[in-house]
Amino acid sequence: MKFRSVFSMAIIWNVFFATGCSAGPFLSKRMVATDGRIYAFESDGNGFNTKSFFYDNGEEVVVFDGQFTSEIAQKSVEFIRSKTRNPITYVVLTHPNPDKFNGMSVFQALGAKVVASNKTADAMPGVHAYKKYFFVNMAKMFTDETYPKLSQVDVTFVGDYELRLANGETISLHELEQPGVSSNQTIASIPSLRAVVVGDLVHHNAHAWLEGGIVNGKPIPTLDGWIADLNELQALFRDEPLTLVYGGRGEAARLATAVNAQIRYLKRANSIVDAYIEKLGVKKNALQGEQAPAHYKNLQTEFEKVFPSYRLGYLIQYGVYGLVNSKL
Repeated sequence: MKFRSVFSMAIIWNVFFATGCSAGPFLSKRMVATDGRIYAFESDGNGFNTKSFFYDNGEEVVVFDGQFTSEIAQKSVEFIRSKTRNPITYVVLTHPNPDKFNGMSVFQALGAKVVASNKTADAMPGVHAYKKYFFVNMAKMFTDETYPKLSQVDVTFVGDYELRLANGETISLHELEQPGVSSNQTIASIPSLRAVVVGDLVHHNAHAWLEGGIVNGKPIPTLDGWIADLNELQALFRDEPLTLVYGGRGEAARLATAVNAQIRYLKRANSIVDAYIEKLGVKKNALQGEQAPAHYKNLQTEFEKVFPSYRLGYLIQYGVYGLVNSKL
């Protein structure tokens, strides 16, 4: 599958879908001294520039998010094998988007257990069906046989979960209160590194995916919920200002920097889309149907003018339809 084919065919997607907490328990986990470090693998455009993070504590490896296809997941395994030979024991899913869960069977085949919140596990079948329909029937980039099969999550939880490693170290998982970039959002705290992995909740210095979570077969963007999650994240780590945030796209950044920048971005994104719709006036119906892709491309240009240093502008062109349609 070539990069160009992914995003040229995404025009079809746009036309088709245009119609139509308390910080205490989470942060009080056991810290064990390790020689651990985090490695980041970023896919190319075929995987939507998604990052998987690998935490190697010197004895075992925990993966955060499993990539869009088995082929890309296998490349990420080859990447981590170039860094460490320690076994991969767990894969944590931060939210139910296909670039997070489609490749998880590759890790399961290596003996790893997939861990996700109940909300993520429950949402995955619906998201899988929605995305498979597009990629198979609309974009024709896969067939029924070649589109990634949906694997089953091995370990589920509600609210908070302590992922205890063999050396006694604990990685703390926490389900945020509101929908974020998707219908729900898990974050993972690694106390030994003062790090928190947040999936696509943060796109630091990169454009955001504004489709929204897939709920009952429909994209439902909730920027207010996303911002509420960012504020909750900030509150959870208020006493740990040096915490480093690892987002699913973009750059790692200190907590306050990452959260404040993301909130500013989302508020500005909302106003950019509102202004564009207002400018169209009675012609706003052009945002649905065959003319919609051209308008989404225009919106990408508008976003790039406001955020000239941000990477991955194509995420606007192919993801903004969800936010646009929520306003029509």
